[in-house]
Amino acid sequence: MSTSSGFCRDEFAGVRAAFDEHLAAGAELGAALCVTVDGDPVLDLWGGFADPEQTRPWAADTLVNVFSVTKTMTALCALLLVDRGELDVDQRVAHYWPEFAANGKAGIEVRHLLSHTSGVSGWDKPIALSDIYDTDAAAARLATQAPWWEPGTASGYHAINYGHLVGELVRRITGRSLGTFFAEELAGPLGADFHIGTGPEYADRIATLVPPQMPDFDLSTLDQDSVLIKTLTSPWLEVSETATPAWRAAEIGGTNGHGNARSVARVQSLIANGGELSGRRFLSPATIDLIFREQADGIDLALLAPLRFGIGYGLPRPETFPHIPDGRVCWWAGYGGSMVVNDLDRRITFAYTMNRMATGLIGSDRCDSYLKATFDAVGDAR
Repeated sequence: MSTSSGFCRDEFAGVRAAFDEHLAAGAELGAALCVTVDGDPVLDLWGGFADPEQTRPWAADTLVNVFSVTKTMTALCALLLVDRGELDVDQRVAHYWPEFAANGKAGIEVRHLLSHTSGVSGWDKPIALSDIYDTDAAAARLATQAPWWEPGTASGYHAINYGHLVGELVRRITGRSLGTFFAEELAGPLGADFHIGTGPEYADRIATLVPPQMPDFDLSTLDQDSVLIKTLTSPWLEVSETATPAWRAAEIGGTNGHGNARSVARVQSLIANGGELSGRRFLSPATIDLIFREQADGIDLALLAPLRFGIGYGLPRPETFPHIPDGRVCWWAGYGGSMVVNDLDRRITFAYTMNRMATGLIGSDRCDSYLKATFDAVGDAR
C-alpha cells in the first residue's frame, strides 16, 4: 500500500487521507501536493512513482511538466514589469512590439494577451510542434497573423502560444528571455525549483508523463476553421514529445514549465500573500488588483467551456469548480490535472502536480477531492 511522504499539520489530515487513498488505489501514479498559509507550507506531500514501470519512487525533489500552470508564472513575470512601471496592461501591444500591429492587430492591448482575448490563440497552419521551440521565430510568426476573432469580445484560450506572446513583451522590455527573466527575478530570489526551459542536468529528476485516455473521436468531423480546431491543432501537442530534450529545453511559457507542488506553491503564494513574501514586496496592492479586473466571462471559443478570466489568471465560476471558494481567488490548471489556486482572503495557496494525466480539459476528480479537503480543513480551522 503506497502512502505519502512529507509533512502535514494535524488540521489538514483529511487532505493527506484523500491523497493516500488515491495513491493506494493506483489512481495516482506519482504526485505532489503543497498548501501554504501566509506563504508558509502547512502541507507538503509527495508519493508514488515517477515512471510507469514503478522503478523510480517520486522523491521530494521530483520535477514534472505542469503544462498550463506555467502560464501563471509567465503572467507573474508580466505583472512584475507592470509593477515597475515598464509595462501597461492598457497599452497597445505594438507600443512594445511594433511588428505585432500587422494584419489588423494594431488595437490589441496587453491585457488582451494576458486574458486570452487577443484573437491570436495559435499559429496559422502549417506549423509543427518543433517550430515553436525557437521562441523568437515563433513569436515573429504570430506578429504577422490576422486575429481569428474580434479582439476583446470573447476569450479563446491561448493554449500553447501564451508564453510566446507574453514572453516577447518581456524580451522587448528587458532584453532577457522569458525563462531567464523568470529564473533571475522569481525562481532564484524565492528559492523555487521551477524552470521555464529545463536543461539536461535536470533529466534524472523529471517524472514520466502518462497520457490520458482520449475519447475515440474524429476531429476531422469538426469545422476545421473553428477557433477550437485551429487552436488545439496549431500545433498539435503530443504528450510523448514532452519527454524529448528539445521540448524540455525550449522556453515555452504557456505549457512546458517543470516544477513540483512545492515550487509552484512557493512562487504563487506571493499572490495569496498580497504581493509580499519572505520580507520582500514583489507586487503592490494595485498590481494585485489588476488580476481581478474581469476581461471575459462566458463560453471560451477554444475550449467550448464556461470560463472567466481576469488579467493573467482564471477567476472562479461556481459551476466550474464548486470547491474553490468565492472571493478574491485566482487560479489556473494544466493539461492532465495539475492546478494552482490562490485565495487572497484566506492567504492560502494550493498546488498539485502529478504524472498520471486525467481526461478532460481542466482539473480532475482527484484534484477536486484534494481541493475540497483543503478548504474543508480551512473552514474547520477558523
